[in-house]
Amino acid sequence: MAKWTDKAEFKRAVYTYADKMKVKVKSLALRPMSNKWASCSTDGNLNFNKELLDLDKELGEYVIVHELLHFNVPNHGKLWKSLMTAYLGDYEKIELKLKQIARSQPNLQAHLKAAQAKAEPKLLKELAKPTQEMQSIHERHRNEK
Repeated sequence: MAKWTDKAEFKRAVYTYADKMKVKVKSLALRPMSNKWASCSTDGNLNFNKELLDLDKELGEYVIVHELLHFNVPNHGKLWKSLMTAYLGDYEKIELKLKQIARSQPNLQAHLKAAQAKAEPKLLKELAKPTQEMQSIHERHRNEK
């Protein structure tokens, strides 16, 4: 896989994708980030972890598109996933590679655990909701007694 030649090449890729996606970038920086790959603000500010320069371009492009999409789609719902697919194809394979790399880095691993912990209560709440099928089974069982 191809690596980034330098910071300028990475920034050109950001602006190229931003133009395609019709996103206005106010400021763009590559800097050390201890617990994430990138961040963006509603003002149009983008920050990328400088460690992306040492990774394959494919992984960097995933992070670029991921962040730029957040300017118009704030969550990771169906629309976001559809747009990721439109821009990158099978982005989930790339996402998996990036997560594997993050797991090998203690600071990024802590960030992933925090994100997972934040999502778990919501997931557990969803799992605890009785389905309509289960409700009807319980109803029949009560009626049989």
